Amino acid sequence: MRGQRSLLLGPARLCLRLLLLLGYRRRCPPLLRGLVQRWRYGKVCLRSLLYNSFGGSDTAVDAAFEPVYWLVDNVIRWFGVGRNDIATVSICKKCIYPKPARTHHCSICNRCVLKMDHHCPWLNNCVGHYNHRYFFSFCFFMTLGCVYCSYGSWDLFREAYAAIETYHQTPPPTFSFRERMTHKSLVYLWFLCSLRPSFLSSVALALGALTVWHAVLISRGETSIERHINKKERRRLQAKGRVFRNPYNYGCLDNWKVFLGVDTGRHWLTRVLLPSSHLPHGNGMSWEPPPWVTAHSASVMAV
Repeated sequence: MRGQRSLLLGPARLCLRLLLLLGYRRRCPPLLRGLVQRWRYGKVCLRSLLYNSFGGSDTAVDAAFEPVYWLVDNVIRWFGVGRNDIATVSICKKCIYPKPARTHHCSICNRCVLKMDHHCPWLNNCVGHYNHRYFFSFCFFMTLGCVYCSYGSWDLFREAYAAIETYHQTPPPTFSFRERMTHKSLVYLWFLCSLRPSFLSSVALALGALTVWHAVLISRGETSIERHINKKERRRLQAKGRVFRNPYNYGCLDNWKVFLGVDTGRHWLTRVLLPSSHLPHGNGMSWEPPPWVTAHSASVMAV
């Protein structure tokens, strides 16, 4: 059966290759060139649909080396961490290196990230200790931009929508191609950025929900990854009759001050409302609370 199948597929593949070679030439008929383009497009779509990032060789190697990671982790824990200048709580199984508190390994960036929140595919980077504030500011001001576009272009939207409704009249209005494209672009922009309850906006809804979600996490003094860890730890301690306390939760207002880097009252203007390149509190290795924090829990390390 395999021999017969190869005999049948061999000539078919040869014909397809000849078609592809002919497609590059200028003398190729338009019909044949269109078939070649459709074949390439279908091939790309099929590969995109069947692509699986977890079926590659990297995943297989990681699964095969999992016992080695476990052995290294336990052996290093037994003999102690090599460096004493870093307050470590565990050993990274991928980097084989001491991992400080609130640090996690990103499988996409292939490195450990201090105070990792998540890996953002739109930024093509991890959101962590040194860029978490910039990420939140981007989401917040982009949401405000959607609000501004929504309410500021309401009159333009009404005029453009009224003009589009007259396209099918008899006789049709004398709009140029540029005017028609302008009308449609204004309508598309308004629906894309609208925050009115009667309309669904992809950008405003997604960014607004993401901004609110991160604001809630910041108020609690935790990241997206720590939320899942703290949730499991809270359930584990609740089963034992104990209460879980987040060691990095200093209170809602103090959490925002630590996150935004506000030390004095004037910093709300110079560091929050105005652009600022100041560094966040701490170095990401140890998490001692700032001296002006009024209330904080005991210094308990969380993996």
